[in-house]
Amino acid sequence: MAHVDEEIASQPECWQRALDLAPGHLPEPGERVAVIGCGTSLYIAQAYAVLRESLGLGETDAFAASEFPAARRYDRVVALTRSGTTTEVLDALARTEDTETVAITAAPETQIGGAARHVVALEFADEKSVVQTRFATTALVLLRAHLGAAPADLPEQARRALVAPLPEGALDARQFTFLGTGWTCGVAHEAALKVREASSSWTESYPAMEFRHGPISVSRPGSVVWFLGEPPTGLVRQVESTGARVSVSALDPLADLIRAQRLAVGLAVRQGLDPDHPRNLTRSIVLDQA
Repeated sequence: MAHVDEEIASQPECWQRALDLAPGHLPEPGERVAVIGCGTSLYIAQAYAVLRESLGLGETDAFAASEFPAARRYDRVVALTRSGTTTEVLDALARTEDTETVAITAAPETQIGGAARHVVALEFADEKSVVQTRFATTALVLLRAHLGAAPADLPEQARRALVAPLPEGALDARQFTFLGTGWTCGVAHEAALKVREASSSWTESYPAMEFRHGPISVSRPGSVVWFLGEPPTGLVRQVESTGARVSVSALDPLADLIRAQRLAVGLAVRQGLDPDHPRNLTRSIVLDQA
């Protein structure tokens, strides 16, 4: 069994542990907050930022760590980094000067421990696979719980997602589009990344209503359009008219992401790829500064 299979399967237990935590130093209501990350962590940052602001808890911006505007004033900067060694995240934190900073990481003993003023350690959600699954979702469960926006049954929904059928014909599909609304746009972007990096498949992701403004042109028989969360009225029918298969789930969007993770692994195996080691990627991205 690939490491990623075991890590996907462990998410219900990881999510329960996250729900039971009560970490300090996370953003308080009213604070102006920036959230930074790279790759998967960026998309988790986007989901959290939209959710926090939509709940009226304060202005919240998400940035790729390499694009963080250090001159902009924030009350707190939250960094998401599984490895704790990502160059762009460390560089961004070094430019925050007097701002309160907190890092959520699976590796608190790495450089991140000295780069951020405070650390929230999720060592129990660390991973061996290059492909991120349980750390990212556990971090978002933790953040949602801190916002009071995490259903108590999320671990049970995760268990259901581990055995729920994949969309009919998905393992034979040639193109995938993941759609979200509000905070689930970040989840949709992460689902697309997961399938793309693990299986080298053609994947796209958009805010759901933006799909109508051009991207729908790629949908056809052999495509899958996957909604993370409740689809906008009328859009499912429009997508179905293209001949694409549609996936809509009653699961919490984060739990439904588990189904997309399973799809990514299934596609990789079918194509003879190693889902633990995607092409051209490593678990920790450390840039050569020379």
